[in-house]
Order: sequence, then structure tokens, then C-alpha cells
Amino acid sequence: MKLKINNILSGTTALAVCLTATMAGASSHREASAITETPKVDGTDFYMFRSYEPGRENYVTLIANYQPIQAPYGGPNYFTMDPDAIYEIHVDNDGDAVEDITFQFDFNNNLANKGNGIELNIGGKNVAIPLRQVGPVTAADPTGNLNETENYGVKVIRGDRRSGTAQQLTRAGGGTNFVKPLDNVGTKTLPDYAAYSDKFIYDKVTIPGCSAKARVFAGQRAEAFAVNLGPIFDLVNIIPLQGADNAEYPQYNAPDYAYKGVGIQQDRANDDLVGKANVTSLAIEVPISCLTGGDDPVIGAWTTASLPQAMLEDPSPTYEQDAKYGGAWVQQSRLSAPLVNEVVIGLRDKNLFNAAEPTQDSALATYVTNPTLPALLDVLFRDALGAPGNIAPSNFPRNDLVAAFLTGFPGFNQPASVTPSEMMRLNTAVPATPLAQQNVFGVVAEDLAGFPNGRRPADDTVDIALRVVMGALCHPVPLGAELGVPNATEDTASDNVNLGLCAPSDAPVGTLPFTDGAPIKPSELPAAFPYLNTPLPGAQG
Repeated sequence: MKLKINNILSGTTALAVCLTATMAGASSHREASAITETPKVDGTDFYMFRSYEPGRENYVTLIANYQPIQAPYGGPNYFTMDPDAIYEIHVDNDGDAVEDITFQFDFNNNLANKGNGIELNIGGKNVAIPLRQVGPVTAADPTGNLNETENYGVKVIRGDRRSGTAQQLTRAGGGTNFVKPLDNVGTKTLPDYAAYSDKFIYDKVTIPGCSAKARVFAGQRAEAFAVNLGPIFDLVNIIPLQGADNAEYPQYNAPDYAYKGVGIQQDRANDDLVGKANVTSLAIEVPISCLTGGDDPVIGAWTTASLPQAMLEDPSPTYEQDAKYGGAWVQQSRLSAPLVNEVVIGLRDKNLFNAAEPTQDSALATYVTNPTLPALLDVLFRDALGAPGNIAPSNFPRNDLVAAFLTGFPGFNQPASVTPSEMMRLNTAVPATPLAQQNVFGVVAEDLAGFPNGRRPADDTVDIALRVVMGALCHPVPLGAELGVPNATEDTASDNVNLGLCAPSDAPVGTLPFTDGAPIKPSELPAAFPYLNTPLPGAQG
């Protein structure tokens, strides 16, 4: 790709005042003590990318996932959303770390039979059934056998998320009520889940103040976050280096390096989530022209979930009410780019990070400028690698991390006027890469439409994050042709340029192929909205 990235080599203004953590909140599965108490509002991943479905090149897709590690067989209630919460996607289009546009999802659940639920006549008495369904659920009859339905509304809020102007999105034909499909209970209840759930992908949705139409979907999807979750949190119980070439996953194959053979081979069996768990996705596809501000094509975004400040448990709960809520909305979950609240933010501040807004990130500045994760990896693996000294990068403050995750790169995905803060940033002027041509390593692999320029479902953010944290950006990267460097030619030595963020000597292992051994391929995912696979069934028969 020949898109020029102007001025990226001019350095950054990254000082100790730059904010928060290297790769905050996203891919945050049970990442903080408080959020484990309220899993229905636990954000897990956030994707933001220019749509790559053919014919949708003028749109941006935003996907916020919630409720981590959903066992497909997790009945009988499965994974409804919290009707007392609000779920939000915030967009900053002028770089000031304050939301300009918010899409707010608000759910409610209803029992069939006028609120009494489906009843069976048992010995002359009508008795409510215990399940969410009484028979098969199909595209032809999507509600007839449902004991409980789940609906939601979506608002667009311009300005402050609480005091701005709020207006309802409307579906084609009118109406502001959208339906969330039943989770994939199993093949007897849902013999064709794809056909059934596709009925609730809403096209031609009207966003007030936007001339073009949007698309909306909220429902269960298969997990797409590839991660070797168990070993990572067992003190990284692997050697986190590419250990051998693999024909099935050629993008992960590394050139010769000093520690070849001691690490882990890419293998789907290493993945603890993909193919094993589901999530709940809130997806919206919005015309680019309705997201950007002025002439700047760069937007930033993050997701949150909030609950009312006060809760009073009801000693005589009903289906409609098990507690009384009141007071201001209090943010419970926040995420954007991957992994930091899990592995970078200190344990004592994880709850604080989830509650903070981007404008408050300075309270957590030290975690990005002086991160502990590289030092932990040094403690765990210096001897295993036979390294002669400390393998952690030594440049402080870590300007390379600040540019990658807090400000964006100048002339590429940094807003014209930027307030350093943790959010996902996307240059909407960069054309989408078709699914079949996507590189899982994103920008550093010359696929400029990938992470950290937004994030697509197939981007391997774990491996990218490991390499950046260990100093990959201190070494030359193959972006000379894209950066407009004179005489740089793709796929030659002249294409390798140093970004000027730090020196190779600052990162002794910055060129090593760090990995968790859990690969993903773009071909494993669909090329159409909502871009995530049909959820795994709870049972098959």
C-alpha cells in the first residue's frame, strides 16, 4: 500500500505527562476485582475498523463485546444483558479526549403471555414453565415458542454523554425497538441459528442528523480473541517466542534468530477462547461522514458500561424487579485497545481504570511511561533465553508505547490536535484491506488498515502487544515506502526505517518474535457485518 504517512519520523511529544497504560482495557476478561461481581457489564473486546465487506467502503464498523468466557452450554438463563445498565460506544473526533458522539444501548427483557410467562395446564392449574423456550425457534417463527424476549433501543448522543442531545435510532419502516436474538441454546431449540439471528441484523437504520443509513446488531457471537489465556496468567507458563515454523500459519513464521527452537509453536490447541467460548456483541456500522469532525479523518473511540449509583436489594424480588436502583450513572467498565488492565495496570488501580474517563488518565501515567510487564518478563525468561543481561527495554519514559497507544503516530492516526489519552484511534482515510489480504500483524507488517490503526477481529493483538512492549518499535520497521522515505522500495533493505522513538540499543530483544502461540487466520472469520462468527451451540444432536 502506497498511502503516505507524513511526518511520522519527526518524533513525538511523549513526556511523563502522557497518560494511562500501554494497551488499555480491551481483551479484558475478568480483569479487575470489582467487575467480576457484575459480569453482565464486563467489556471484553472493542473492534473499530473501516468496513471491508464489499460495497461498504464508506463505513466504519464499531463492535463492543461484553460478558466474557460464555460457556455455550451456560443455561438455562444463558447471557441476557442487564436491563438496569447502559452500554455505550464513545467517539472523540477532535482529539480532546472528550466524547463528541455516543451510541447508547439500553436493554429490557419481557415475559410472554402478558408478563405471566408461558404456562402449562398441570392437573387443572396453569403453571409457569422454567425455561426460556418451549419449542424450536426458527427464522419462520422467531418468537412463538419463546418464554422471554430481549429488546433494546439505541440512542445517539451528541456532546457530553449525560447532558448532550440524545435522539433515538429508528429501524427501517419506523420504530425504535430492536430485538436481540436468543443465545445459541443448541441445535434442537435453534436448528438454523444463522438464519434465525440474521433476521435481527438491522439494515437502513436512521441515525438522526446523519443522511446515510446505518446497520445495527446486538446478539451472541463466537469469541474471536485468540489468546493462550491459562498459561499467560500462570506466570506466563510458556517460552513466549515463536519456536518453530508452521506451514498452517505462515504469517507467524520467524526468520532465524538466536533462540530458535526454545519457544512455542503456533497451534489452535493453545487457544483458550476461540472455538470454545461465546461473547455478546453490540455492533453498529456508521457512515464515515457521520463520525469524523471537520477535515480531520482521525477518530478515537472507547466503550463503557454503567450502572446507577445506588442499589437496594428487594427482599421479595419479582421477575420485573429484584432491586431498586437510583442516582447518577456510575461507570463500571471501560476498554479500547487490548490487554493493559489485565497485564499492565497495577492490581491496586484496576478498578480505578475501569471507572476513569480519558480526561482523567493522568492518574495512571506511570504505568505507560514506566511499565512493569517487561521487567516481569525479564525476571521470568532471562535465564530461559540464556540472555547475558536485562531483556527489558531501558528507554524511559517509554515514548514508543506512548505513540502507539496514547497519541497515535503523527501524520498517520494522531489527531491534528491531540490530548494524550487511552483510546483506539483510526485514520478513516486509510482504505480497508480485503479480508483475504489482511495481515494479522497489522501496521508493522505493512497492512496499514490493521492494529493499532483501529482493530479488526483477525488482528493478533496479543503478539503485536508483546512485541511492542518488548521494544519492537525501537528497531527499524518495514514502512519506508509507506512513510514516503526517499528511495525506499518495498521488500528491500531500504524499506526498513527507524521511527526515532527510541534506539535499538534500548531494546535488546526487540527484534524477537514474541508470541503466546495462539494463532488466528483472517479466513477463519466472515467478511460481512457483524464480522464475527455465529455463536457456538450449547448442544448438538
